[in-house]
Amino acid sequence: MSENTNGKVKIADEVLANIAGTAVLEAEGVAGMSNQMDFAGRLRGKTSKGINLSVNEEEVQITISIVVKTGVKIQEVALDVQQKVKNAIETMTGFAVTEVNIQVVGLAA
Repeated sequence: MSENTNGKVKIADEVLANIAGTAVLEAEGVAGMSNQMDFAGRLRGKTSKGINLSVNEEEVQITISIVVKTGVKIQEVALDVQQKVKNAIETMTGFAVTEVNIQVVGLAA
């Protein structure tokens, strides 16, 4: 939440998840996202469509479960997703993204 002379601005976690989800699907080599996240991951924050968020003031930590296409370099896809998500959230919200953790949970043709 940010505050200025006009009042407060609160961005819902669902909005952050939607921004992240859109950025994930823009990465080449991503087949989709998965709700498959470990139990501890679900306890740490809110989960939406394979995206787990932890928001503290104006800082965001994200864990994303993705399915990658077969034949791609998984490490390169994961790095691309991290950068796209971080850039999208920071640009659109002004929040600092301190972590973007990627869990590759499957392969798809």
